[in-house]
Amino acid sequence: MAQPVLFTPVRVRNLELENRIVIAPMCQYSAEDGCMTDWHLIHLGQLALSGAALLTIEATGVTPDGRITYADVGLYDDATERAMARVIEGIRKWSDMPISVQLAHAGRKASTDKPWFGGGQIAPDHPNGWQTVAPSAIPFNPKYVAPAALDKEGLKRIRDAFAASAVRAARIGHDAIQIHAAHGYLLHEFLSPLSNQRSDEYGGSLENRARFPLEVFEAVRQAFPSDRAVTVRVSATDWMDHGLNVEETVAFAKMLEEKGCDAIHVSSGGLHIEQKIALGPSYQVPLARAVKAAVKMPVVAVGLITEPAQAEAIVATGDADIIAIARAVLYDPRWPWHAAAELGAQVKPAPQYLRCQPSQFRTLFKS
Repeated sequence: MAQPVLFTPVRVRNLELENRIVIAPMCQYSAEDGCMTDWHLIHLGQLALSGAALLTIEATGVTPDGRITYADVGLYDDATERAMARVIEGIRKWSDMPISVQLAHAGRKASTDKPWFGGGQIAPDHPNGWQTVAPSAIPFNPKYVAPAALDKEGLKRIRDAFAASAVRAARIGHDAIQIHAAHGYLLHEFLSPLSNQRSDEYGGSLENRARFPLEVFEAVRQAFPSDRAVTVRVSATDWMDHGLNVEETVAFAKMLEEKGCDAIHVSSGGLHIEQKIALGPSYQVPLARAVKAAVKMPVVAVGLITEPAQAEAIVATGDADIIAIARAVLYDPRWPWHAAAELGAQVKPAPQYLRCQPSQFRTLFKS
């Protein structure tokens, strides 16, 4: 049987990924004052033994008010840096999987409760709440307190915070950074005409709406070592009339590539409460395909990719270069192992786990 494409290597700048499976960032809402806890060590540690090629740490606030919830991870001061360094050190004792961090600012979708407590906005005058910010003073939900529109000083503060977090990420030893410009958070809010109604050079045309996200990318790229990858996650469509669409996302992807972006992760939605998403297996793959047709950098597809043959088809047909899994790997932390067994390939397990490799490979290992 020919080697499945899913289990062939791919290069992303400094990273020679062993296969085409990466673990997408997934918020755990288990930090304390922005600091990672033992939960993150347990959670990320098991994923680092999954057989995937890259592990991405959840949306990590570049400022305290840039976190989605009060229980989100941050990388904005010495305490949050020490906490993340401890987790990374613990993982790297036992796994050589490359690790990336997703740097983020939640914008108008910040100051919310944990999902299992309803996930609604916490008002600025309540415990665990704060005033949110956005391109324009338009709330995500009409029932929410409106965000404050960012002035030029506010833009500079956040841009500098992204760069400062990138310096901390480099100091910890992260192999790559992913910039979060998707799912209705701040950088996506600038890109979408539904949330960005500014009349200055940061609003109006796509070139203007893309200006701040591109400034953030450039600041991170300059702050992070030149031999390490910086990638971006986007929402290719708002799934709304008059919102951000795939044609504009393709144009934005080209802008990013010109600035030196190393890969683009194509998701969708999250900006508007009335979005109507046509959910189904591989529902976002056509968006990745459209972006891939326009750029040379690696493209990552994500979204209801749950079956090995499905994942193989995506990369084998050239719809994307890499697939990302999230909820599937929460449900099955050995998903890449099982995919390899089903497709006739193999992953590199921890030596402690060699005895449970699929039987067709048992003769390759001695225990």
